[in-house]
Amino acid sequence: MASRSGAAWHGDSGLQPERTDLAWSRTTLSMVIAASVFLRWMPHHGWFVGTLVGGAVVTALAINLTQKRRFHRAVRGIRQETMPPHIGSTAAVAASVVVLALLGIYTVLFLPLQP
Repeated sequence: MASRSGAAWHGDSGLQPERTDLAWSRTTLSMVIAASVFLRWMPHHGWFVGTLVGGAVVTALAINLTQKRRFHRAVRGIRQETMPPHIGSTAAVAASVVVLALLGIYTVLFLPLQP
């Protein structure tokens, strides 16, 4: 992603934007895996599990669609030597994971198994 000739060059030998970008990619992959696990629950717990699948997929898509913007923002921050934390996206992903976890617990504990 970062190249010396392109606009994404930042001169940070620690490659912080690239490492952060990889971390967001792992988060996206984790959400896709969670959606896959939720899909396995669907025959046993019914349509409500579709809500969990949809939430995980929407979260993964939102992370993936905003990834390039976060990378360029980080590069700009390194160049300008100042970058305020982007609390909104982190809080949104954390809230999504908490809600999905609570709904998953609700599904396992309170929704009856379908024959």
